[in-house]
Amino acid sequence: MEVNADPASGHWVICLCAEWCGVCREWRAVFDRAASEHPQARFAWIDVEDEAAAMGDVDVETFPTVLVAAAGRPAFFGPVLPSAAGFQRLLASVTAPGAASTGITPEVAGLFQRLVTVLRNS
Repeated sequence: MEVNADPASGHWVICLCAEWCGVCREWRAVFDRAASEHPQARFAWIDVEDEAAAMGDVDVETFPTVLVAAAGRPAFFGPVLPSAAGFQRLLASVTAPGAASTGITPEVAGLFQRLVTVLRNS
């Protein structure tokens, strides 16, 4: 688990992956590049197997899956294609003022809170 950026930021981009996943390992460079291009946000890489307790009842079936929060509120949860351009478009759309949330259920909102607690305590 790694965290990048200003700890006071209200924007979070959390990638949920698994160490054994080859797509995740290839995707990591795209994710890290996006983190360097968005210093106003906190980017974190979570191995779902290492943080099974924090995952609770939320199952990640497709890798990579991201959880994006804008202004401290979950705004997007779902799998993403490992494409730099597509990921940049996703980040711009879900963090835009007035953007609609996608994939956010009460379970995902709880997951976000648990992951933020884990990340802040690590």
